[in-house]
Amino acid sequence: MQGISHSYGKRKALDDVSFSVAPSSFTVLLGLNGAGKSTLFSLITRLYGTQAGSIHIFGFDIGRNPGEALRRLGVVFQPRTLDLDLTINQNLIYHAALHGISAHEAKARAKIVLDQVMMSDRANDKVRDLSGGQMRRVEIARALLHRPNMLLLDEPTVGLDIKARADILAHVRGLVANEGMGVLWATHLIDEIETSDHVLVLHQGKLLDKGLVTEVAARTGAPDMRTAFNRLTGSEAR
Repeated sequence: MQGISHSYGKRKALDDVSFSVAPSSFTVLLGLNGAGKSTLFSLITRLYGTQAGSIHIFGFDIGRNPGEALRRLGVVFQPRTLDLDLTINQNLIYHAALHGISAHEAKARAKIVLDQVMMSDRANDKVRDLSGGQMRRVEIARALLHRPNMLLLDEPTVGLDIKARADILAHVRGLVANEGMGVLWATHLIDEIETSDHVLVLHQGKLLDKGLVTEVAARTGAPDMRTAFNRLTGSEAR
């Protein structure tokens, strides 16, 4: 992402934002509600057109070649987007069809990704019978179905209990460590960050700092990321 700015009328939601996310890395987009995280995700996923700046995904310009760019992304949005009245398998097969994957191949891939998120035993259950954490696992499985190179997750643990949050985090971190996946994880929760992560501090549409957690903390003279965030933004993070 290079020099991205975006406005809603006179209100500027993003102001000259630039960063990159590498394969095999866990990058946290950290910001309070209203910082611009969801706008940023909407631009990356082409829900909004780019007003200023450019976005490239594995070399493909999102504006000029959106099909090739988006094919390399798996996305989990903050709002729930599964069909509650369909089974898990039906949700996945429908999603696969949108990516041009045949029904036969979709069934095989669905089994693999559901095994990954430990939901294969619920494959024929309707989504409405799942807990919030289980729904999130299914959404991650769905995002992996077309074999992307990178995952984007927008506040994926909102509304989940402590155990479900920890399970989702552990699974996604496992994809980074074991599959070489690049991950962009948007959150306002400091305790979801580990010292080995890369972090992007977004506040009121501006990227205030970026780098390894230890580097950001050192630049602000802070003992930890929570203190660093508070010093950078002048606000209290959870």
